[in-house]
Amino acid sequence: MEFFSGHIGREREISGLFSATFTASEGAEEGKIIGRLVDELMETTPDQDLLVFSAYDDQTLVGCIFFSRLNYEQDDRTVFILSPVAVKTDRQRKGVGQKLIAYGLDELRQKGIDIAVTYGDPNYYSRVGFRPITEEFAQAPLKLNQPHGWLGLSLSGMEQEPLSGPSRCVEALDKPELW
Repeated sequence: MEFFSGHIGREREISGLFSATFTASEGAEEGKIIGRLVDELMETTPDQDLLVFSAYDDQTLVGCIFFSRLNYEQDDRTVFILSPVAVKTDRQRKGVGQKLIAYGLDELRQKGIDIAVTYGDPNYYSRVGFRPITEEFAQAPLKLNQPHGWLGLSLSGMEQEPLSGPSRCVEALDKPELW
């Protein structure tokens, strides 16, 4: 398996992976929603605010993850949110997602990103180091429908102080139905 950074020239392939994966697991409507989210992330998010990592096996895209900037205007630390994540249906439960996320987190560390957060299944994301956090520690940009899924990870290796102030996500994620 090989890992790649970036999405330029691979937008259609990446969008197709997310649409197909979420359609298979959550239904056609969710596949359309996540497909549109991925398209919007790639089309509207400034380069400095978006990091995309993909896993390929024999030149076939088998997984892809997105990290986008989460601004805490009263805090100097750099925060990125991991969302969304997709692994090709026939490659799930084989470690592809965890290896890809670990790769992405290492890349973020090398870029000097201080904290990564995500919003999802604590059992899954805890395998790559994410831990439950509260909104007192890091306020989400929109109301969380499932607060137990709000997770964080220090990338500096140091215990972190709470993030100061409200947060703002990139435009593509700024939709209440995604939270």
